[in-house]
Amino acid sequence: MSLENKVVLITGAGRGIGAGIARCFAAQKSKVVITDLEQSLVDETTSSLETDAMGLVADASSQEDMKKAIREVSSKFGTLDILVNNAGVGGPKIEYQEFTDTNAALGMSDDAWDEQLRYNLRTTFSSSNAAASQMNDGGSIVNIASIAALGPSTQLPAYGAAKAGVVHLTRSLALELAPRKIRVNCICPGLLWTRAWELLTTRMKQNQKELANLTLRQIFEGVVDSITPLGGEQTPEDIGNLAVFYSSDEARMITGQVVAVDGGITLR
Repeated sequence: MSLENKVVLITGAGRGIGAGIARCFAAQKSKVVITDLEQSLVDETTSSLETDAMGLVADASSQEDMKKAIREVSSKFGTLDILVNNAGVGGPKIEYQEFTDTNAALGMSDDAWDEQLRYNLRTTFSSSNAAASQMNDGGSIVNIASIAALGPSTQLPAYGAAKAGVVHLTRSLALELAPRKIRVNCICPGLLWTRAWELLTTRMKQNQKELANLTLRQIFEGVVDSITPLGGEQTPEDIGNLAVFYSSDEARMITGQVVAVDGGITLR
């Protein structure tokens, strides 16, 4: 499974899952381009990759930003083989109250709803739209959704709806791009220690007295242990390893597929 010298663009890769995906492609000696909203995150992650790497500040929900980024990628590397749509969760304006002030869809403001869909669904649409015409035929698009897309939730209604949209968009793009042999697949991560879980465990600690003396990380680990059949949390590299496989020749006949990397959580 060789992706050496393949050019991969990963959105939202300054930290967390995206950074882990970048490390997995770097291990394959791919040429890795990461985008994020903060220059410091871009610089830190790019400098840590042991491969030919490039970092760009870009808003993945903006076609204009992503077209500009792809022009820079083309200028440096001359091509684009793989797109990983990872950017999501909060966006620059989503802070604690906006992310956790309701536990029901009907309690959300229009602005909170729109912000979640912008940074968890439009990111995938805008980046794919900007990149597809520039990608090599036979390339790969990997969309990162969430297990929240696979079932209803009163905890994260807008987030879940947006990620369900990513699943649907994956299948639509897979059909649209099939004549060019561009494969489009989706990964639904389970429980990883990310910014979203920092916000969720903060809310849990405030609302559940029995958790008052636990750290946020301890609360998260308790949730993981209680609902994961295989035991243990998932890691960014668990997601990255599947993204690498999806993008390889070994997966040349796999498209429009959605796989949960969740230790069996969605089996319950």
